[in-house]
Amino acid sequence: MNYKRLIISLALPQLAGLIGSIFTTPAIPGWYASLIKPSFSPPNWLFGPVWISLYFLMGISIYLIWQRAQKNKKAQKVLWLFWIHLFFNAIWSIIFFGLQNPGLALVDLAVIWVLIIILMIKFWPINKWSTYLLIPYLLWVSFAGVLNFFIWRLN
Repeated sequence: MNYKRLIISLALPQLAGLIGSIFTTPAIPGWYASLIKPSFSPPNWLFGPVWISLYFLMGISIYLIWQRAQKNKKAQKVLWLFWIHLFFNAIWSIIFFGLQNPGLALVDLAVIWVLIIILMIKFWPINKWSTYLLIPYLLWVSFAGVLNFFIWRLN
């Protein structure tokens, strides 16, 4: 086990979440509270624990791929795709909460969703568990996309 890689793999997704929270937290009581939300919108307190858990699963997933990167050229190439995807993940909160632009945030979510699918396909032959670990993330981003769409349409 490579502890340095494990720490980096776990820390960088959490850092993406932390960056997002800088823009999210101040917007919740004001701008976000004023939005019309669909009836299926979860309570605000749920988002933090869900994302922390998803970032943890992402970290384990990319660690499993990174462990194979020295001997596997496909694993080396897909590492960069994961970090690019994480960039799009981090900027969603900046766009949605910081810029207060649900329409553009929806476009960003679509990019994230497509990148997750591509990652899952590329991870599968390298390490099947890496793909399985991304399933909850894909499901949540799918739900978040529907929620984002309705917020955009209602406001």
